[in-house]
Amino acid sequence: MNLKNYIDFYALLQSHKPSREENRAFGLEIEDVNYSPFKQILLWVQKYEGRLKKPLLSQQIGSYLYGLTLTLAILAFLLGLFSGMGLLSYSGHEPVNVIYFLAMVVLLPLLTMILTFFSMLKAGSSHSFLVHISPAFWMERVLQLLPKKVQHTLKELPLTPQLTNWMLIKRSQLLALLFSLGLLVSLLGMVTTKDIAFAWSTTLQVSPQEFHSYLLSIAFAWRDLFPWAVPSLELIEQSQYFRLGENLDMSMIQNASKLGEWWKFLAFTTLFYAIFLRFTLWLFTQWGFRYALLKSFLSLEGSTTLLREMNEPIISTASPKEEQLFTSHEKQYGMQIAKLNSSYDVTLGWAMSSSELTVLNDTMQVTSKDVFEVGGANSLSEDSAIIAKSQGNVLFYVKSWEPPTMDFVDFLEELVIQVEHVTLTPRGTSNEKYIATQKELEMWGRKLETLHLKKVWLKI
Repeated sequence: MNLKNYIDFYALLQSHKPSREENRAFGLEIEDVNYSPFKQILLWVQKYEGRLKKPLLSQQIGSYLYGLTLTLAILAFLLGLFSGMGLLSYSGHEPVNVIYFLAMVVLLPLLTMILTFFSMLKAGSSHSFLVHISPAFWMERVLQLLPKKVQHTLKELPLTPQLTNWMLIKRSQLLALLFSLGLLVSLLGMVTTKDIAFAWSTTLQVSPQEFHSYLLSIAFAWRDLFPWAVPSLELIEQSQYFRLGENLDMSMIQNASKLGEWWKFLAFTTLFYAIFLRFTLWLFTQWGFRYALLKSFLSLEGSTTLLREMNEPIISTASPKEEQLFTSHEKQYGMQIAKLNSSYDVTLGWAMSSSELTVLNDTMQVTSKDVFEVGGANSLSEDSAIIAKSQGNVLFYVKSWEPPTMDFVDFLEELVIQVEHVTLTPRGTSNEKYIATQKELEMWGRKLETLHLKKVWLKI
């Protein structure tokens, strides 16, 4: 399930509208599997998407959105990379203050993730301040650089506020994740290529013991598994930096080789707070986007009608009035039935597709083991092969408005030799709810009267 499916479904509802019979036939094809309404829509889109004009609208919009997202993703990664390089810049005259880096990989991610959480709660609102302060919101401004035709198409798409907001939230988390990856890469690159001396310094009155306690709280997720990735109290005491002029404290110079050990803690902090937690939140936004997309699918104009046509029989054979046999001044065909059986061994249709026959059986509340199309485009050998497969009780549909031809008569005479019973059922058009007129039934009755086929009954 993705945005492409949604756009294809929208385009199909606008440009291609299969008949109710086609939709019901498709619904019967997948009836044996317990598909959800959404899955039914996706299968329907897959069946008919070949009728959409090329290039597909979803492909055009998808390519533009992919290009924009890729561009912003690269920029976010580079911004994180250069931000990390700036925070870790070391000239050799004074150590790198780890508090700046910790603020970037702990406080900033936690703050933005809290804002994201509240924006999720307001995602259904058309005007959400929390959503629109995210970096991805400015993608809307970048979209103004696209060709006017594409902008017009995007405006016409029925994107609900909930779907639009979840798109922005999801992309915001992706950009933030790439920014954090840039920070991690810069940290690993700087400690690999430079001999950096880390220290901590703050104007606040914080003792090394208190600072060590804070760091243990930050490292709660890995301190038991990787104790070597948590700075010891001794390291914290040795790396406290007081700026008292241009000179460094002599104790720091004497322990310079130990000051680089801070990078392990900084790396694990970045991995957990800026990357792992952000990635977890991004996965949750994926779920939220899918939920919004599902609701948007079902809210599109025409989707409810489509599902109803796929899942409900076209007409019901039940009638509040008692059915009556048709009357005629002419001599009636003697072998008539007013009601079909609930099941037949074989269903045949003269110049009718198998999907049409399936819909007819469903409409007439009839089940059949085998369904075959005969006549029409079939060759004589194909029809003969179908006759050879037929046996038992046969339901035979014909188009009531078409008079019986010699090909049909030859087929029927050959069929009755093979089977036990044939119920010939003239059917009207779908607009007539498949009901044959009395004049048409009389026409078929007269023809059967001349054939003298004892196994053939006429459904009236």
